[in-house]
Amino acid sequence: MENEYQLIYDKLFDYYGPQHWWPAETSLEMMIGSILVQNTNWRNADKALYNLRTFLYPAPMYQMPEEELAQLIHPSGFFNIKAKRIKAFLEWFKGYNFDMERIKNLDKLELRRELLSINGIGRETADVMLLYAFDKPIFVVDAYARRIFYRIGLDMPKSYDAFRKKVEKTVPGDLQLYNEFHALIVEHAKMHCKATPICEGCPLYAICDRRLE
Repeated sequence: MENEYQLIYDKLFDYYGPQHWWPAETSLEMMIGSILVQNTNWRNADKALYNLRTFLYPAPMYQMPEEELAQLIHPSGFFNIKAKRIKAFLEWFKGYNFDMERIKNLDKLELRRELLSINGIGRETADVMLLYAFDKPIFVVDAYARRIFYRIGLDMPKSYDAFRKKVEKTVPGDLQLYNEFHALIVEHAKMHCKATPICEGCPLYAICDRRLE
């Protein structure tokens, strides 16, 4: 397959259409949501965000006691750990006076290094923030991407960054494309490429090796 990643994107986009992601009303909600969704599903993260709805402003969240924050985000699971992670993130964010535009002006790799230095922010969470909050084009590697690419027949590197760079090498570094690509992969994993796949009607069926083991 020539430029198989672009082909995957094109087929998914033709089938599902634009996804209008990330599912959040503000950049702060998006970033907090990316921490809350760690090790859980979006439904639970969304319940926690609902509990936070009157506090989804940088200063109030920063000033909130960690114990109170933990109780509010209880539905997301691992709430004590996630409260610490959110507090660590907000401490970093405060260093920029909660100024999104100032952060957006940073170099992508420099900003990525800073995000990865925050307690509890791993590569996937950092890249989601880079892409959906800070408008930096980057391919997000998640379990869904690994599952879909493997089943199609692509042997991708085990390391996160090697996987990411392999895709980015052949897919144009366009912000909107990477925005849609991650969202489309999530949607496809929910609709067709589940743990037990639904192959009938799958938009990738014609190019899939269906490696299911």
